[in-house]
Amino acid sequence: MLADEAKINVRSGDGGDGLVAFRREKYIPLGGPAGGDGGRGGDIILRVNPKMGTLMVFKKKVHYKAANGQRGGSSNKTGANADDVIIDVPAGTIVRDADTGMLIADMVKPGQEVVVAKGGRGGHGNTHFKSSSNKAPRVAEKGAPGEERWITLELKLIADVGLVGVPNAGKSTLLSVVSNAKPKIADYPFTTIQPNLGVVTYDDADLIFADIPGLIEGAHMGVGLGHAFLRHVQRTRLLVHLLDGAGEDPLADYNQINAELALYDADLGEKPQIVVFNKMDLPMAQERWPEIEKTLRENGADPIAISAATQQNVKQLVQRAFEEMAQLPERDPETEAESELYELEDNGPVFEIVRGGEGEYIVKGERIERAAAMTYWDYEEAVNRFQRILEVLGVTQALKEAGVETGDTVFIGDYELEWTD
Repeated sequence: MLADEAKINVRSGDGGDGLVAFRREKYIPLGGPAGGDGGRGGDIILRVNPKMGTLMVFKKKVHYKAANGQRGGSSNKTGANADDVIIDVPAGTIVRDADTGMLIADMVKPGQEVVVAKGGRGGHGNTHFKSSSNKAPRVAEKGAPGEERWITLELKLIADVGLVGVPNAGKSTLLSVVSNAKPKIADYPFTTIQPNLGVVTYDDADLIFADIPGLIEGAHMGVGLGHAFLRHVQRTRLLVHLLDGAGEDPLADYNQINAELALYDADLGEKPQIVVFNKMDLPMAQERWPEIEKTLRENGADPIAISAATQQNVKQLVQRAFEEMAQLPERDPETEAESELYELEDNGPVFEIVRGGEGEYIVKGERIERAAAMTYWDYEEAVNRFQRILEVLGVTQALKEAGVETGDTVFIGDYELEWTD
C-alpha cells in the first residue's frame, strides 16, 4: 500500500548554556574569565533515500526530537554539539509548513537534504564579555532554543510514463504484462486505489511506468480523491491514455479525462500522450475501433489498438513509448523543484458571469473555458459530461441565480450555447 501523505512534528535541540568560570591556576591569582561556549543543538534534517517508496514509516512515528547541545566547560572548553537527526524520505516528497502551507522543499534527487528545524546556537561563555572595564565578567549566555514545527509530507511519484484512463480501462492489466509490477486486478471499477509502479525494459533501456487510479468527473475538484491521484501524474513526462473499448462511450471518456487533466493543471493538459484503445480481444471493441480511430485521428491523435489481456500490439506500444520518450527533453529536477506548478492556489473565483449587450450570458474563467474547448460537442454523452462539469463547478447554479431562462444564449469561451433545463 502506498502511503503518500503524512504530518509530523519536528523539534530541534536547544543550544548548550555558556559557562561562567575563571582560571584557577597556581601562581596566577588573578586568572581571567575562562567559561566555554555551549554546544550547538541538533538539527532535524530530511534526506532523500532512493530505496524508500512510501511515507508509511510516518504513520507509526510522528514526533522527532534532536538532542540539546552540551554546556560549556571550564578552561574555555566548548560544549559538545548534539548529533543531527536525519529523517529519510522517498524521492518526490514535497515538504510544507503545516500551519501556513508554505513550500519548504521539493525533494527529488537521491541524497538531497533540507534542514526543517535548525538547532539552537550555543550560548557564549563569560570569556566573550571581558572588556577593559570589566575584566572579571560574571555573565554568560544560555543556549538559544531550538525550533519546533509541524510539517506535511506529500509524495508525488517520480515516474517516466503515467497510465491514465477511466476506472476499469485496463491500466493495471497493462502494467502487469509490460513490467515486473503485480497490481491487484479485477473486473470492477476502482480495483486500483493506490498508484502502482513498474519498471519496463526495452533494448537495455528502462522506464518507470505508473498506474494511476481511474479518474472520474470532478477529479480536479478533489472528487473521489482526485487531487491525491492527479498529483502523481504531474511529474511524468509522457502519458499513456487508455480507452476502455468495452465501455459505454470511449470517446466521451477520452474527452472527460483530458478535461480533468487540464482543469487540474494547464501544463498537465498539454503533456504528450499516446492514445491506446484497449480490449481488442472483445467483439464489441473490434466493431467500434474503425470509427473511433477515424474520429481520434481527425482530432489530432495517433491512436493504437491493443489487448492488454492477450498482449496484442503491447510490444508495439512499449516500443512507441520508448521512441517518444527518447525525443522528449531530459527531466531537470532542479527546474522542476523550483516550479510552482503543483501549487493549487486560490487565484480568485473559478469563473464569473457577465451580461452581454444583447442580454446574453457570458461565462468567463480559465478552467471552464478549457473544459469547453476540450469537449466533443458532436457527442451527446460528451455534452452531458460537460453539463455535469458545469454543475460541479457551480456554474449551473450561478446562471440560474443570475436569471437565465430556457432559450437564452450562453457564451463559454468561443462556444455559443442555448440554455435548456
